[in-house]
Amino acid sequence: MADSSFDIVSKVDRQEVDNALNQAAKELSQRYDFRGTDTTIKWSGEETIVITSSAEERAQAGLEVFKEKLIRRDISLKAFDAGEIAASGKEYKVSGNLVQGITSENAKKISKIIRDEGPKGVKAQIQGEELRVSSKKRDDLQAVIALLKGSDLDIALQFVNYR
Repeated sequence: MADSSFDIVSKVDRQEVDNALNQAAKELSQRYDFRGTDTTIKWSGEETIVITSSAEERAQAGLEVFKEKLIRRDISLKAFDAGEIAASGKEYKVSGNLVQGITSENAKKISKIIRDEGPKGVKAQIQGEELRVSSKKRDDLQAVIALLKGSDLDIALQFVNYR
């Protein structure tokens, strides 16, 4: 019998993030507490989101609105790295980046967790920005997924190509 396997990736559905951004922009334009503060949220490049406002606390509140919309769309907050609020002239800006891909350092950390705490006979191979986990038993693969979901990692993980 052939080995069963799945891939561990860290990718964000760009369309879902775009939907969350549009929902946040609509809420910022309609909410009473944001009136007169010129609070906006928009894309700045391919991976960066910028929130601008005339008041520092409104910029922070705009960031919280966006994070709330991400959570509602099942996007982990580990996939969004928000920076500090920076004052530029009369405006306050918060920029955040989408974090995608598994770095080699994180891939080594994940494979070490699988080797040390996972079931015997499970193999993890690093393949660029993803990991392939294989085993003869599907139950072992389910145990690895549960183990990784329970572990405290700094990145959002998705489990794909389960076969």
